Amino acid sequence: MPRILVLTIPAAALAATSALAQPEGKVGQYSDATVTGAILEPQPRTPDADLSGFRLPPGATASVFAKDLVNPRILAVSAEGTLYATRRSVGDVVMLRDGDGDGQADAPVTVASRPGMHGIAFDGNLVYLVTVNDVYVADVAEDGTFGPLRRIIDDLPDGGQHPNRTLAMGPDGKLYVSVGSTCNACAETNPESATILRTEPDGTSRTIFAGGLRNTIGFDWEPETGQLWGMDHGIDWLGDNEQIEELNRIRQGKQYGWPYVHGMDRFNPQDNPPPGTSLETWAKISEEPALGHTAHAAPMQMAFYDGAMFPEWRGDALVAMRGSWNRRPPSGYELVRIDFQDGKPVGIEPVMTGFLAEGAEGWTHAGRPVGVAVGRDGAVFVSDDTQGVIYRIASEAAPQDRPPAGGPVPNALVPPPPSPLATEVLKAPAGLTVTAPFQPDAPIDPKHAADGDNASPALSWDGAPEGTRSFVIIAEDPDAREPKPFVHWLAYDIPASVTALREGLPTEPSLPDPEGVKQGANAMGSTGYTGPKPPVPDGPHHYHFQVFALDLPSLDLPPAADRAAVLAAMQGHVLAAGTVTGTFDRNQGTLP
Repeated sequence: MPRILVLTIPAAALAATSALAQPEGKVGQYSDATVTGAILEPQPRTPDADLSGFRLPPGATASVFAKDLVNPRILAVSAEGTLYATRRSVGDVVMLRDGDGDGQADAPVTVASRPGMHGIAFDGNLVYLVTVNDVYVADVAEDGTFGPLRRIIDDLPDGGQHPNRTLAMGPDGKLYVSVGSTCNACAETNPESATILRTEPDGTSRTIFAGGLRNTIGFDWEPETGQLWGMDHGIDWLGDNEQIEELNRIRQGKQYGWPYVHGMDRFNPQDNPPPGTSLETWAKISEEPALGHTAHAAPMQMAFYDGAMFPEWRGDALVAMRGSWNRRPPSGYELVRIDFQDGKPVGIEPVMTGFLAEGAEGWTHAGRPVGVAVGRDGAVFVSDDTQGVIYRIASEAAPQDRPPAGGPVPNALVPPPPSPLATEVLKAPAGLTVTAPFQPDAPIDPKHAADGDNASPALSWDGAPEGTRSFVIIAEDPDAREPKPFVHWLAYDIPASVTALREGLPTEPSLPDPEGVKQGANAMGSTGYTGPKPPVPDGPHHYHFQVFALDLPSLDLPPAADRAAVLAAMQGHVLAAGTVTGTFDRNQGTLP
């Protein structure tokens, strides 16, 4: 029998859908609401031998490509056309070749093993793999096996509630890694949790590409526009119909609301944003989803269809929905297609259903889809991690080879051109004297470095001219590879009465002390201060801590503003500026 439990939770714990309509959203004000949450776990059942229980679009058929795989999760097809599947519980990657062309895989061959292996992506003759904390790269041999694994990242955030990482090589030649949140809804202490990260192919120069993403396991680039899209898992325990699963257009430097705002600017009353930031403000700095899907459906792998077997699907996204446990009736347990028109999503339609059924004994399921990949012949592979099966969806018409790639993806992400330091952009007159815990052009203490304590240095300044009404701090590294300069700290709306900041400030968008101070987005992709972490081969980089006196009491910007917005708001209002510059060299072995 399926497990069914209905809980009614009072105001102090969670909020009901009705209470989400008009919450106050002010600091220190709380919602008073009740939510009814369900735990409903459908009982597994064996699929019909002839797969007649599954429903597909006209002209499509399903067959078993591979079985008895225990726990197949994420799928990927190599450049040569071979299908691979990761097996999280087994801790390996299996190669699944159809050597005789009968539509079924030969015996699986293990090609890599590491505990918690989950994400897989190919880039030519290289394969990238990710576990909870580590990213590996390996060469792909002619026979499809992998060479020795080379670890290029060893310090991804710990997993917590969402340890299943995925990764992909972007059209810009950068590696993208999805890192889920450690919890259902909470204030993360590691800024890299609940994000998509971006690195160089060798794992260096890691930054947060986008944040506020609870668990975006499935993401891919739309072929017509080159834009990045992903489906994010909604928060549990907000009711059967909250939170919707979100389809987001994921853009660099943006944040997507979690954990305080979800859906179309709906507030999550169970968590309050950081002191000094209201729910309304958090909503203003958050991106709304482009489309929503039924709550708790659990979107997993996502792949844009680029085959010829189903021409009506070309340019659309396929998403495996693993299925709910926190909804009555259940949702998900299917493969869906997101219809894109002119590069924009317009609707979501089912492709493969019939996994979920309700009968005399309650709800049952014949599998939970996780992985989806497109074969070279245009067939679609779907993995089920509960029955240990990979299905192949094909057309009743004769299969065709995938059309050859048509050159670079349009609108591929291009790094911004180098920009002068803020003092040069603003043509700021000198006048302020800035003091730091390091001497000018001398080494910065490792405690202020990213690999050290990552604590902001204490700064003080004097010499502000008459008429000063606020200060701004901008710390930049012009020696960085990309972006140039690399922004390490933006702090603005510092009251004119404040001429010093202590060491180790919080990294929240708004500070309670000094009251009113806002912090912007750094080039790492988080807010507040991020310390030096130059590539080891580079030698010393120079870090310019610039302080500006303004004739404005406020820049009239929300928290988490980026460098361009801050500089634009400062134009014509700088009365004086001062800089202190320190150096940091990770090649010196000074870190503990």
